[in-house]
Amino acid sequence: MKVLMPYIKRYRKDAYIAIVSVIALVFATLWQPRLLQVIMNAILKGDKNVIFQQGIILIILAVIGIIAGVVNTIYSAHVALGVATDLRADLYSKVQTFAYADVEKFSASNLVVRMTNDINQVQQIVMAGFQQISRIPLLFIGAFILAMVTMPQQWWVLIAMMAIVLGVSWYSYKKMSNYFAKTQQYIEDVNTVARENLMGIRVVKSFVQEPHEISKFSKASDRLTKVTAKIGYNFAILMPAFFLTANIAVVIAIYIVGQNVTVHPTYLAAITSFISYLMQILFAVINGGFLMIMASRANISLGRIDEVMETDPSMTYVKGDSKPVAGDIEFDHVTFTYPGDDSPTLEDVSFTVKAGEMIGIVGATGSGKTTLAQLIARLYDPDEGVIKVGGTDVKQLSEESLRETVAYVLQRSTLFSGTISANLRQVKSDATTSQMQWAANIAQASEFIERLPLTYDAPVEERSSNFSGGQKQRLSITRGIIAKPKILILDDATSALDAQSEKLVQEALDKDLTETTTVVIAEKISSILRADRILVLDNGRIVGNGNHKELVDSNSVYQKIYLTQKAREEGMS
Repeated sequence: MKVLMPYIKRYRKDAYIAIVSVIALVFATLWQPRLLQVIMNAILKGDKNVIFQQGIILIILAVIGIIAGVVNTIYSAHVALGVATDLRADLYSKVQTFAYADVEKFSASNLVVRMTNDINQVQQIVMAGFQQISRIPLLFIGAFILAMVTMPQQWWVLIAMMAIVLGVSWYSYKKMSNYFAKTQQYIEDVNTVARENLMGIRVVKSFVQEPHEISKFSKASDRLTKVTAKIGYNFAILMPAFFLTANIAVVIAIYIVGQNVTVHPTYLAAITSFISYLMQILFAVINGGFLMIMASRANISLGRIDEVMETDPSMTYVKGDSKPVAGDIEFDHVTFTYPGDDSPTLEDVSFTVKAGEMIGIVGATGSGKTTLAQLIARLYDPDEGVIKVGGTDVKQLSEESLRETVAYVLQRSTLFSGTISANLRQVKSDATTSQMQWAANIAQASEFIERLPLTYDAPVEERSSNFSGGQKQRLSITRGIIAKPKILILDDATSALDAQSEKLVQEALDKDLTETTTVVIAEKISSILRADRILVLDNGRIVGNGNHKELVDSNSVYQKIYLTQKAREEGMS
């Protein structure tokens, strides 16, 4: 509840109206059987005036109950929807503060389920709470007292029925709590399998893995189905058990009245009211039981939401100037290990890059090239050592300043649905068409953008499926350079381009971004031949630092990479 209360307080006016209206509804509900008893007695006595008067009051109570019920539903919905909307927005905002490592710890699909399914569970319990939490205890206590007043000799029937129903409810609550916890986990599993399949549909189709994927999804779905079925079975048994108990209580009450009606004729009028109160007690207990079951599921969801809200980001930024700093880079004995790994990915790495230089980084797969780039952009923090950008430790730079300074273009291009211009303005919100054209010319993207009917307002479909791999990479490079960053990191960002396009991009970068420090990570040595210096990584360490000619002459690791690629190119020619 500590998670919910601050949000409920934002809607205290609506909450008060919902509570007042439910009190009015309970009063109308409880007093109607009492009036029916008076009317029944009047019928037995033939008193038409009392029948008419009490009948009018009964109609008025019914109208009050209807109005109160409608008002309660409307304002309960206002509170529930408002709380869910605000909580979802805050949860999403919290996720945006997470470092890359924090998102990986939870996983994307897990966070999506928490922001959708878990929030929906909370919304339902808030709605049910304002409709039932005030109503159930008032209805239960009021019906119990009025039932005892109506037929005090039947007290043991009430106690026996309540004991049985409450016992069954508590047992079901304890049992279903475990089922609901499993349900949330299995929903995540189904979500993960479906998401991976749809995102990798080309791979699935290419390797004819549809049967395997169907089997994997079916297993995850079957686990969810089984636990959901168990919940359904419990509900299927629960309701008949409740009503069987109530009906037995009614039969016993009628039997006792039948045995004594000749001695106590007033019992004939009282029995109808007593049965009404009996059923009201039953429904109060049933609704309370269901509310407890819903609460157990919502409590699990609240715990999962609270886990995210209480997680402190693994990286924080200082408050400060948002202006970019100079483009020089320094690594001073930097060591980094990914969470969960035993051995470091980078170990004791030291080098400096002057502003405006072009640096190439090569190495075998897994040598730490991308990790090094991610540390410059501060997607992770090093375990040891210091990384400086513009002569300042990156930990002492504000997030705005660092993002203004460093632009990072990934090999796997990510474009958001919308338009080309909207994607480019993610980096520079006030970018003009001429600035977009300038950046697109450098990235060699203008050739296909200008052919589109809407040019820069052309739509980008979900996952940019309406563009080829090379087009997506060129758009990503355009987005990276449009703000003229002081440092540009190209993480194998031209791998999908043909040799001619890649050459044109490199020449344009040299010509138009002379003051930008460019860090090029590449698998192909041909992509970094123009670099001022090349860093060679091997098993997380820098084993070479020089230009192409120097490394070919003196560095064995670079020689091996160069000769392997040269032999491959000669074999293909």
